[in-house]
Amino acid sequence: MHFSVVLFGFTAILGRLITLPATPLVWWRVLIVTVFLLTLPATWRGLRILTGKLLLTYFVIGIVLSLHWLCFYGSVKLANSSIAATTLALASMLVAFIEPLLLRQKIKTAEVVLGLLIIPGVILIAGGTPIHMLTGLLLGFLSAVFVALVAILNKRYINHSDAFTMTAIEMAAAWLFITLLSPLLPAHESAFVWPQSHDIILLLILAVLCTALPFILTFKAMRHVTAFGSLFAINMEPVYTVILGIIFFSEQRELSGRFYVGVLIVLFTVFAYPFVHQKNKILLPANKVD
Repeated sequence: MHFSVVLFGFTAILGRLITLPATPLVWWRVLIVTVFLLTLPATWRGLRILTGKLLLTYFVIGIVLSLHWLCFYGSVKLANSSIAATTLALASMLVAFIEPLLLRQKIKTAEVVLGLLIIPGVILIAGGTPIHMLTGLLLGFLSAVFVALVAILNKRYINHSDAFTMTAIEMAAAWLFITLLSPLLPAHESAFVWPQSHDIILLLILAVLCTALPFILTFKAMRHVTAFGSLFAINMEPVYTVILGIIFFSEQRELSGRFYVGVLIVLFTVFAYPFVHQKNKILLPANKVD
């Protein structure tokens, strides 16, 4: 899971390096991933035995995933990579409340408390964001809502198919949805833009190494952890992204000290979760998800 998070940490950096607007960036990303996965025999083996109901379910998840990425890369373009990645921490709080309802589990008080602890961090992050980046910050929060839903739904159906097939269908659905949505968007946000040679190389890295590979690894890991637990691991992504943003773009010059205090609060909750979760497993073995 954490290896996947390291790879995910580069997605915001690559999103800022790629010159394409958010919509064509996501469109090319999911297209390349879909084509890549369809070349793998494992994907086709899973597709042959997939039921129509599951196909539709993964398709819907893919649409929600595309909305997450459109908001996420919109946040990168309108703010910066550090803000876009850090706002994803809000997803943990959302999952802590929603996941037990959808998966018919008891609400875990410790997870809710840890999720709530993120709020002061988010407030500090917002207060440390320049005014001209606030639209990007709001898009980042919206992307957190969508990624929380994706995590919950994927956890709900993770054992019904293999990781290759799930990823391929969700990526194909995201591509089709953006293709149909594109004519309704302003001309400068059209998905049908041919990337420059510089962007093609970065898109290939983004799609194969930072999307297909970590997605498959994450799906395999999610068979053994809750959606909340996986998102708390993914909360490490902002930490990696902030560090990379400082290295590549000197983003510390764009953000105040309050922003980084908020990041530290998020980091604290990330490290606190494994200890609390282990305690809950001992005291409440029924909470284990097979």
